[in-house]
Amino acid sequence: MSLDELTADVERTYDELEGFEAELDEEARREFTMLVAALDPDDPQELIQRAVHLLFQTTVDRGNLDFHLRSTYDVTYDEYLAGMSYDEMGGMGGMPGFGGGAGAPEDDDDRRYQF
Repeated sequence: MSLDELTADVERTYDELEGFEAELDEEARREFTMLVAALDPDDPQELIQRAVHLLFQTTVDRGNLDFHLRSTYDVTYDEYLAGMSYDEMGGMGGMPGFGGGAGAPEDDDDRRYQF
């Protein structure tokens, strides 16, 4: 899969989630009830949104999102945000010393730290 396929899947899923309502199992309902009672939000829906934000941030911070994106789409979240792969960002496609492009020196160690 690719960056284009990830973008299409994200856009399709975003549209499909319009009017999404979550059902809670007994354990989640009790935990949610406790959070609503303790935090007293203006709207309980706000806590669901905060929970999604927290889960997303934790997944990004721990590298789990990149792991799943790389294994399914062969891209990272940064690549998705930039709209291009790391190779495209750095302009390294086919450059000598990077990826064995034309004219690559036989000993890549000689150029490893040259910019």
